[in-house]
Amino acid sequence: MNINKKYKSSVFSLLFSDPDVLRDLYCALKGVELPSDVPVVINTLEDVLFMDQINDISFEIGGRLVVLIEHQSSINPNMALRLLMYIARIYEQIVEHENIYSTKKLCIPQPEFFVLYNGKESYPDEDIVKLSDLFKSVEPLGLKDRARPVLELEVKVFNINEGRNEAIAKRCHLLAQYSAFIAKVREFESKGSALKEAVKKAVIYCMDHDILKEQLEKSASEVVNMLMTEWNMDDALAVRYREGQEDGVERKSIQVARNALAEGISLEIVQKITGLDMETIKGL
Repeated sequence: MNINKKYKSSVFSLLFSDPDVLRDLYCALKGVELPSDVPVVINTLEDVLFMDQINDISFEIGGRLVVLIEHQSSINPNMALRLLMYIARIYEQIVEHENIYSTKKLCIPQPEFFVLYNGKESYPDEDIVKLSDLFKSVEPLGLKDRARPVLELEVKVFNINEGRNEAIAKRCHLLAQYSAFIAKVREFESKGSALKEAVKKAVIYCMDHDILKEQLEKSASEVVNMLMTEWNMDDALAVRYREGQEDGVERKSIQVARNALAEGISLEIVQKITGLDMETIKGL
């Protein structure tokens, strides 16, 4: 598997960074059949990562440019924006030796975006995240929002936790096994095992029950280290997300307090409205 070792590969990228496997996975997600000789060209960016970890895979297949992202933490509501910037970098690579200012019309592959979610939080089998959901409204200016945005990007989200989207799991056996492995790690965790011990137990269980057996026989210790790194990173992301939410709530409360004070509302009422401490309100 052609993965740059200076980055920390995820278990997902280790398992699915293979053209034949990606072809099977793509067919399962789309519900289509493609000939086994349809070429798959992997063009994953290795420098657009969180903390140097590869959890994205991009590839060309049948005139499509597909970007896959695995998520084990909460779905990022800004995912479509992230992918807009990501796909621009991919297109830069594709047309690197072309003159985009010439009169010649370029031919580029159509993009498709998928997120495979296997986090702990409840999530529907399928969902769509849109770039337009992030756009500011122009109605306060007396303008009307366009019925159809001039720029749009849609991300199809599939819940790949064990027992979900079974039609996809049946069509892609490796994905089903990967989901079973992750579920087994969480099961051992729920029974009181520390993360590293839970991963080791899951590896032994899966090898004994012919789940990812071939892959684990080759890379068991690597898988343990990868998953430890991944889930520690997910914990860091979750903390960062919560801190960001808390900061955002406090900023809104401060703005509400400023507006209320400007209207001459008493400090006591402002404190009840915003929940801010009196010292902060007096400082405003």
